[in-house]
Order: sequence, then structure tokens, then C-alpha cells
Amino acid sequence: MHLEFRHLRTIRAIQQAGGLARAAEMLNMTQSALSHQVKGLEDQAGVELFVRRSKPMRLSAAGLRMLKLAERILPEIDALEEEFRALKSGKTGRLHIAIECHACFDWLFLVLEQFRHAWPEVDVDIRAGLAFEAMPALVREEVDLVISSDPVRLDGVVYNPLFDYHPTFVASSQHPLAAKDWIGAEDFRDEILITYPVSRDKLDVFTELLTPARVEPRGQRPVELTAVILMLVGSNRGVSVLPDWVLRDVRSNADYVTRPLGPETITRRLYAATREDDATKPFMAHFLRLGRSEPVKLQRG
Repeated sequence: MHLEFRHLRTIRAIQQAGGLARAAEMLNMTQSALSHQVKGLEDQAGVELFVRRSKPMRLSAAGLRMLKLAERILPEIDALEEEFRALKSGKTGRLHIAIECHACFDWLFLVLEQFRHAWPEVDVDIRAGLAFEAMPALVREEVDLVISSDPVRLDGVVYNPLFDYHPTFVASSQHPLAAKDWIGAEDFRDEILITYPVSRDKLDVFTELLTPARVEPRGQRPVELTAVILMLVGSNRGVSVLPDWVLRDVRSNADYVTRPLGPETITRRLYAATREDDATKPFMAHFLRLGRSEPVKLQRG
């Protein structure tokens, strides 16, 4: 027996309408075509599905069995079709994010808080891109967006610019370097540098300043949390370099000083890497717009 979804919809429509004429209207087909479809279905089943002598038209025992099947399966099919329509229109989808910078959490949660109100049906998740290779994971479709300041050319991947930021020196106001207008590579030779626990190629202070100058700090202390880094810096246990958006609250705090790196302020750009086909999805485009505007508010305090 070859049973199709249209057969189940036919059984349900005739039961709801009580006759072929109204059921044909519900199904947007002629009564003759509907009658022919029912006859063909009964021929396949080898039994009558309707008691035709009754008014309104009534299902037989076999027809009731098929109706029970239709009432179980069709709602799931209807829900799946609605989900596919929503996917096609961009109302639903998946946004799994990998982050290659610890400090991005400061602004990312603000962005996602606004995003979830606009796109409640989008499945959002965050994976810190420190324990795995984030960009290959994007290509393999294990994640959908990677936040990074280090664009690497990959087929099928686009880098959507978010905003520029300044890696900024921060120290205790009691620190000798507080008297300087800007901080150079040589100033770090005698310092304990407090950083996030990531490789040096992910730290701006090394890639933009220390490594090109071949300067090593006296020591490096890895710390997981931004708040703990600032606490240690405020206690004069070391110095640090953090993105300017992280330092919005300490600029007016008398316990700290912030200084630019170098006589000409170093500027870096943060990107949201996505697969080329995903960048124009409505929910993705909205996330990118938020990612360009909200962090700037933090930078400005």
C-alpha cells in the first residue's frame, strides 16, 4: 500500500467537513478529483474507508484507523513545514559563536541580550575558541561565527568588520610608569605582565609591540578573569594591556592609570568571521549590526 501525506489530509478533511463537497473546497480541488483520489486509496487498501450511505459521510472502521494515523502524523508534518518556512524567511536558525578573545565577553553578552529579544527562535550558544581550532570549526559548520582580530584567508569564509579598538596599558597609579605619557616596548623589560592564559600570537601586546621589538618582560602571569587582572594591577602586582572597552570603568578610578602603547596609538580591528552564505541571513545581519554599535558605547564609557 502506497500511502502519501495527501491521502492523510484527505481523510482528515472529509471527517472534518462531513462530505466530499466541503472537503474538496477545504483542499482546493474539485469534488470529482477528490472522489477519484478516495476511490484509488480504497483500491490500494482493499477496504472501504467511508460509509457512503450515511449523512454526513462517516468513516468506516478502517477509515477511523487511518484518521488516527493522520491525527498523529500531520501535526508533526505541519510543524516541520512551518519550521522550514521560518528558516527560509530567516526567523529561525542557529548562531553558535566561537571567541578567540577573553575580553570579548564584556560586550558580547550585551549584544546577545538585545539579540535574543529580536530573534527568540534562533538557537544561540557560545564556545570559547581557546580549547579548539575556531576557524577550521567554522569551515566544518561546527560553529557559525568566530570573533577574531586575526583574519586568515579561507575559502568560503568572509570577515565582517565590527569595530576598531586600542590595546591599552593599565597599571596602578602608584607605579613608576604612571608618570609617562605613553608606554614603549622597553618599558616592559622589568615588569610582570599579567595576561589572559592564551598563546602569545593571540595577545596584542606581543604581536603589536614586544615581539617586533624583541623585548621580553621580566615575567608573565596568566590570569583567566578580567576582574582578577584589574584587581592584581590595582594592587601593584604587575601591569597589563587590555582592549580599551574593558577599561571603561577604571579610567575615572584614582587607583589606576591607562596609557597608549607607543607614541602613535596602536589600533586593531575586530572581525566576525562567517561562512559566505550565512552573512546575509536576516538574524546574522542583525547580530553584526549590534556587534558594530554596542561595543563602541562601552569604549566611550
